[in-house]
Amino acid sequence: MGGLTQVLVFCAVVVAVRAAMIESNIPLPDENAWWGPGAAEAVDTSIRPFKISFEEKMIEDLRYRLKNHRPFTPPLEDAGFNYGFNTAVLNDWVSYWANSYNFTERENYMNLYPQFKTNIQGLDIHFVRVKPEVPAGVEVLPILMLHGWPATVLEFYKVIPLLTEVSEERGYALELIIPSLPGFGFSDATNKQGLGATEMAVIFRNLMHRLGHEKFYIHGGDWGAYICFNLASLFPDEVYGYHTNYGISFSPASWITWFMGSFGEGAQNLVVEKHLAGRLYPTTSILKELMTKSGYLHIQATKPDTIGVGMSDSPSGLLAYVFQFVSMAVRIDNINKTDGGLLDHYTREELLDNLMVYWMQNNFNTACRIYAETLNMRNLNNGWFSLSTPVPVYLIQADNDLLYMSTPMLQHIYTNIVHNKAIDGAGHFLASEKPELFSNSVYEALDMFRKQKDDCKDEL
Repeated sequence: MGGLTQVLVFCAVVVAVRAAMIESNIPLPDENAWWGPGAAEAVDTSIRPFKISFEEKMIEDLRYRLKNHRPFTPPLEDAGFNYGFNTAVLNDWVSYWANSYNFTERENYMNLYPQFKTNIQGLDIHFVRVKPEVPAGVEVLPILMLHGWPATVLEFYKVIPLLTEVSEERGYALELIIPSLPGFGFSDATNKQGLGATEMAVIFRNLMHRLGHEKFYIHGGDWGAYICFNLASLFPDEVYGYHTNYGISFSPASWITWFMGSFGEGAQNLVVEKHLAGRLYPTTSILKELMTKSGYLHIQATKPDTIGVGMSDSPSGLLAYVFQFVSMAVRIDNINKTDGGLLDHYTREELLDNLMVYWMQNNFNTACRIYAETLNMRNLNNGWFSLSTPVPVYLIQADNDLLYMSTPMLQHIYTNIVHNKAIDGAGHFLASEKPELFSNSVYEALDMFRKQKDDCKDEL
């Protein structure tokens, strides 16, 4: 084991000891915390229909900015995306957005499914809600589906028809509730400090109650995954089961488990199956890759308002910053391609639709604050990174995702893992990249959750 790994193991042990000291006295978030402006006040609790609208003034301003940017700095020779977004292809993207993107057509697409807003804890929360048309006697299961950064509710548009189709063989249908995270998309941002993933879990639990669901299923990817983990940990009696395509744990115990696998092949075999060992080891190679991938995370977790200024003012800069991340998150090998491989798995419209939401709402800045409000000493000292849940969990992890976590690593926070599936040929945004694969995994998860529930009844 190398010196770097030894240092990391020592640091992780110190953090774990600190976490264990406070784990027995974990403070719970306020279920009625007020995140709106000023002091708490009575609010309209109705559920109001909502429609996305591209204002002509916004379109004119966007086109002007796209057509009047300063010349981009030429890229280095053979740089690919190794230095970030390659400006050799940036002009083409900017020109397409300004001249060929059909705003009317894309606005109609964004309004394809019913959308609503309701005020939760002082914030207007936006959500897509799709109910299946079912014959009498067919059970309808509610599932809350949460996106992450830099995604929006549009990430799930391809799977909505697949997840709401009615099948006699299946015996149940799904009601989908797909919100914009606070500060993202069409949900309000707070003007108060402290609204991180744990607090968002409370907001979405209260949203589901508002919609009449005291108990429900959940899915999350990226930040949505960590919010769902908090929701399942804080309110386990209200969650039937949790499906995720992002096995993330901030628990020090999970990372210690990983580092311990560096002590030799025998230890490694206790951490991960042999055919998946390349996803976790050698440790130094994985750490190097994580550092390469996570440059965005460091600035967003420390100075989100600084990077937010440039993203708010320049659509070209916003495109370069977000699309560079998408390129890497879809396939790490895209870093060596001049075009970033962006059109290998998505159309221009799909990528620009997602970007349009950030631009028109001018909320790149507020969306980035989730990093600073979650990845901090407050949450470590509260013990929230070391929460765990007995809720049944189904994981599907792609080989090209940002990271992989094995079952022994995740068992520190998920004590009831019903399945941890490793798949090849997919990336971070599984729902939009592989909608059929994603949808099938959701159904498989629900079947496993329901079977476990029935088995428990039989035992009683």
